[in-house]
Parts: sequence; C-alpha cells; structure tokens
Amino acid sequence: MNLIVFDIDDTLTKSEYQHQFAYVNTMKEFGISAINQNWKDYLHHTDSYILKENYENNLEDNFEFSFIDDFETRMTELILELDAVSEVHGAQNIINDLNKNPNYALTFATGSLLKPAFVKLDQAGINYNKSLVIGSNKIFEREGIVAEAIQKAKAFYKVDTFDNIISVGDGLWDLITARNLDVHFIGIGMKNYQDFKKEHIKLHIKDWNNFNLKDAEDVFFRN
Repeated sequence: MNLIVFDIDDTLTKSEYQHQFAYVNTMKEFGISAINQNWKDYLHHTDSYILKENYENNLEDNFEFSFIDDFETRMTELILELDAVSEVHGAQNIINDLNKNPNYALTFATGSLLKPAFVKLDQAGINYNKSLVIGSNKIFEREGIVAEAIQKAKAFYKVDTFDNIISVGDGLWDLITARNLDVHFIGIGMKNYQDFKKEHIKLHIKDWNNFNLKDAEDVFFRN
C-alpha cells in the first residue's frame, strides 16, 4: 500500500484569503498587533510557530500551547463569517477516487490549526476522516506534523510500513519538509511554480484536473 500525505490550504482548498484574514485578525483581537506578515521569514511555516513568535514579541511573555484553544475557537468563528471556501479544481474527485483505490492510503498534514482546517475541508466538500488530519496545535515543525500524519495513517490502515509515500503541497516549505523526511513530492498550484522549478522537482500540477495517477507512479515508482 502507498500513502499520499496532503497539505490542505491551496492544495485541496482555495482558502488562503479566509485563513490569513481570520488568523491575523484573531491575533489582533488577542492584543498581538505588530505582526510580521512576511510568512517566508519564519523558521517554521505553521500557525502555532508563527503565533508563538508574534505572541512573544508583542506580549513579552512565554508562549504556551494551551493558548491555542481559545485562539483557534475565535479564528474559526471569523472564518465562518467569510465567504465559504471552495475546492482546488478537481480536489473532491481525486480524494474520492483515491479513497476507492485499495493500493492507496490518505492522510492530511497541515500547518493550520485543526478547527479551522476542518471548516475549510467541510466547506470545500473534501471527504476526510478527522483522525487522519494532523495540524499544528501541538507541533511547531512541519516535519513533525507530516511524521505524525504518517504514523496516524499506519495505525488507521493497520500497516507497519508503506511501500511508497508521496507528499503534496503548494509551498516551498512543503518540498523542503518532504526532502527532510525522504519522501516523494508533488508540487501543486502556480503561486510558487518558479520556486519549484528552481528546485527541479520531478512532478508539478496546476490543479487536480491536471493530475494523472499513472503518470505519478511512473515518475516516482518506476525510475
């Protein structure tokens, strides 16, 4: 059995605006007003780590993971006040098709906090199991999130190991994470295409309507 690890924002859901609006405005509501919104500046591209950095810079206090409970509740409320998130083209169909494929297991690893991630997946009509969605609520590093998602998938699908693991994401940080964990990687979307091109990734797709599973297998499993 093979495993595909899906990022969520701008990989399965068109949610960049809703996520960033709710995230930044929730920080402001909690007294975090001086926010560095150049996300590429951060060591780890996760909600919890970026929140930690801005929390400590603004409030001059040590960040605790317990702060996330109230924060993500308010962030979720703000997302629900915005226009609903839609799918990245073809995402619903590819998830449904893969769920029917006995050769593949699926899991979800996101830098987002969990409650907002569930809302985005629900609004976009993505078929998922909550136990297979790992967010940044208790993990700062993307490598830790993806590694946890892989372990959850092993337990859920009752396997000791996967023959192959493919990670899919829209950001350069997703590629770096995949390389650090020594798993295959598919880049998706055009926003970071030039970054992907410079890194000579083996497979890139514009959206899920441009994805062919056999092509991916040829690239990763037969070379």
